[in-house]
Amino acid sequence: MPNLFCFQCEQTAGGKACQGQAGVCGKSESAAAAQDRLTGELIGLARALDGPAPTADTYGLIMDGLLATLTNVNFDPRAIGELTERVVREKDNLVPRCGDCAPACGRNDYYDLGRLWSADEDIRSLKSLVLFGLRGLAAYAAQARLLGASDDGVNEFLPRALRAVGDENYGREELLALALETGQVNLKCMELLDRANRGAFGRPRPATVALGVEKGPFIIVSGHELRDLKLLLEQTAGRGVNIYTHGEMLPAHAYPELNKHAHLKGHFGTAWQNQTREFDGLPGPILFTTNCLMPVRDSYGDRVFTTSVVGYPGVKHIGEDKNFQPLIDQALALGGFAEDRPSTGINGGSAVTTGFGHEAVLAAAETIVGAVKSGAIRHFFLVGGCDGAKPGRNYYTELVRQTPPDTVVLTLACGKFRFNDLNLGEIGGLPRLLDMGQCNDAYSAIKVALALAEAFGCGVNELPLTLVLSWYEQKAVSILLTLLHLGLKNIRLGPSLPAFVSPGVLQYLVENFKIAPITTPEADLAAILG
Repeated sequence: MPNLFCFQCEQTAGGKACQGQAGVCGKSESAAAAQDRLTGELIGLARALDGPAPTADTYGLIMDGLLATLTNVNFDPRAIGELTERVVREKDNLVPRCGDCAPACGRNDYYDLGRLWSADEDIRSLKSLVLFGLRGLAAYAAQARLLGASDDGVNEFLPRALRAVGDENYGREELLALALETGQVNLKCMELLDRANRGAFGRPRPATVALGVEKGPFIIVSGHELRDLKLLLEQTAGRGVNIYTHGEMLPAHAYPELNKHAHLKGHFGTAWQNQTREFDGLPGPILFTTNCLMPVRDSYGDRVFTTSVVGYPGVKHIGEDKNFQPLIDQALALGGFAEDRPSTGINGGSAVTTGFGHEAVLAAAETIVGAVKSGAIRHFFLVGGCDGAKPGRNYYTELVRQTPPDTVVLTLACGKFRFNDLNLGEIGGLPRLLDMGQCNDAYSAIKVALALAEAFGCGVNELPLTLVLSWYEQKAVSILLTLLHLGLKNIRLGPSLPAFVSPGVLQYLVENFKIAPITTPEADLAAILG
């Protein structure tokens, strides 16, 4: 196998796999090789845990290692290599001199990921589903861990599932069951993060957020990590520096403990894939807290900062001490814009709303149920997931734009930036477009769906509800596995089907869950509402 073989994201080359010297995402051959070695060493560490008792730090290291291999997180081979050495040292501490015996027992050794990429296509497909789902799950577990929340079941599942990825004896049925179990554990993980976020930042409330940047010094915060934003807000209080969210940080404006800071001003930019254009020459620093970092251009590279396991060659990194003084100093030195810079969403809107978590939606449950029974609401659409650069994603804009006025659109994750500035009007005092939050807030959507099913005395699949999902990276994979674990059917998925799903596995998903690719907005709406 080549040093670069990657098909874990939606934009993979030719719809098959990125190979050669660089991935479509900008990942270099050396970074890809470093990520594969890190994954192999994580499997070796997982094998070592089949005996010795791990510590909380061991589980945290596994989460960080999996998160670092997520698409658009870390492009820096040196940083990935340092994380890999930490994994090797942890294994050696747990099982000293485990590699000294000859022949090796095969239990604790490094796993060459090339063996997975060249395996039987159905086995490779199912193990990829598990591995990529684990990467998404680990991202949520790592967020919760930073807020002091953990779960023994989630922790113990990570090494067990990693061992299965490196075990040549697993068959199709066992791997199918493990993939669905990955979805089950991810549901528990999203619930854990939901509680942790609300415990740390309060219950989200609907908020209208202005787009654009006011004059004066500013810092832009991207990614998903709300804790980093809170720390930055505290460190910039009274310093004359405004803070703006970017990408999946938008829902931060709905949390009381974050939006109480008057210098959390608004939201900058549209979706993550537009950052190279929108950050061009920006007179302020940008902090990346999790994934959605794109290859950094010279026109703003000196203003990019990373933290946690995010990395890019040559950019400045904020360590575990979370001292954001270098960003503050640079923001003050650059001075920001001389005048206010209003901006719009991709459809021309000047503001967006967010904060319709499960509490806010279920508080209106009586109104919603009454509207359904009276015929005022005919159907619900959940149009959510990842945004991306590949052509065809305007499907989601047009689908939402064309939904009839007696329907409600729930949305979450960064796919909403295709349409979240549209004004769809209201039904019974509620906006027709309800932004539920980040990708992990799929948990909120699940809670709402289950509550509506209980109110109507039916199963979730009998609700007037259709899921139309866009995917890009591995957190979307873990959420899809959660939906399959819950038995949800008739999901429409796009803009293309995952390259790592083999024909045999796809047939299983179609036959058992009726997953279907998106077609056109007009045809899909006619089929759904007909």
